[in-house]
Amino acid sequence: MKLITAIVRPERVQQVKEALFQAGISGLTLTRVSGHGGEQEVVEHYRGTRVMVEFRDKVEFKMAVSDPFVHVAIEAILRSAHTGEVGDGKIFVTPIEEVIRIRTGERGSAALTPVNETRLTPA
Repeated sequence: MKLITAIVRPERVQQVKEALFQAGISGLTLTRVSGHGGEQEVVEHYRGTRVMVEFRDKVEFKMAVSDPFVHVAIEAILRSAHTGEVGDGKIFVTPIEEVIRIRTGERGSAALTPVNETRLTPA
């Protein structure tokens, strides 16, 4: 089991979500975040004052997936979040030691959102 965290442009959220759903991955969490990576700082004017915009709005996707779905999830994110411009984002993959579904007490892969095993091939 792995935790996949992807930081993407806000305007690519719909495409990433659709790609993940088509790949059979529906258990995910979205968070609005701000970050600074390779993008250039921008100077804007706000009420007559120069303001340096150092952090850009981004969206963070988090999903716990069983091992067969790690590659599928990564490919779906890469395909749907890519624009070719600086600031497309990053994907982080970290191991998960334990998952427990609070409602049922299920543990491990059984506690993850059920997926359709026939969707293991990338869409």
